[in-house]
Amino acid sequence: MYGFKTLLYKEILRFWKVLLQTVMAPVLTALLYLLIFASVLKEHVQVYPGVSYTAFLMPGLIMMSLLQNAFANGSSSLIQSKQNGNIVFVLLPPISNFEFFAAYLIASIVRGLVVGLGVLLVGLLFTKLDIAHPVWVLVFALLAGAAFSALGIVAGIWADKYDHIAGVQNFIIMPLTFLSGVFYSIHALPPFWQAISHYNPVFFMIDGFRYGFHGVSDVDPWLSMAVVLPVALVLSWIPLQLIRTGYKLRS
Repeated sequence: MYGFKTLLYKEILRFWKVLLQTVMAPVLTALLYLLIFASVLKEHVQVYPGVSYTAFLMPGLIMMSLLQNAFANGSSSLIQSKQNGNIVFVLLPPISNFEFFAAYLIASIVRGLVVGLGVLLVGLLFTKLDIAHPVWVLVFALLAGAAFSALGIVAGIWADKYDHIAGVQNFIIMPLTFLSGVFYSIHALPPFWQAISHYNPVFFMIDGFRYGFHGVSDVDPWLSMAVVLPVALVLSWIPLQLIRTGYKLRS
């Protein structure tokens, strides 16, 4: 496992060395969303009884930041290594396919969790946020982080240049996260758009995560788990197969 530990350390150190860019900048972005939406809507919107709009918004912002940064870590690392030509130094050592995948996956999850924790700590300066079910919070954070970390690895393997990564972020990641109930309850939507939201797995990630904080949600947390767990497993299986075949890595 020495190779796995070394690669994992290298990947964590990669984003930790530029903490201002990889952690502080996303936290600041989430803070701006919080200040703008909360200041405008907190006196006019109450989604759940006894839960202020600011408190409702916080879990969504935490999860959105976690997902976006979990995706960004693996995708940016792999495309950077491919562009610079140093991916060969990762492929040559006797590291198994699973160790290769696990190192990138865990490092990406760590970055997502660090950013999410930063957003949580900053948010506590503006609102009181209780955690009704800590286990649900942790489970959905880990599963959702794993799903988007794996998706980031897929994007990093598939992409030939940074524009491809930007395209995935702009046309897939951003719409999925922004249209998932971060800023609103889907019960505020017309019936057609409520039905469409149920085809967005990110909605279930955020809704289950929000249940862990407030004890209330738009759908049953077990239903959210039944959606998120298979999504995480499938998205983890895909990069393992790509790494095993050497797609755009060894050929």
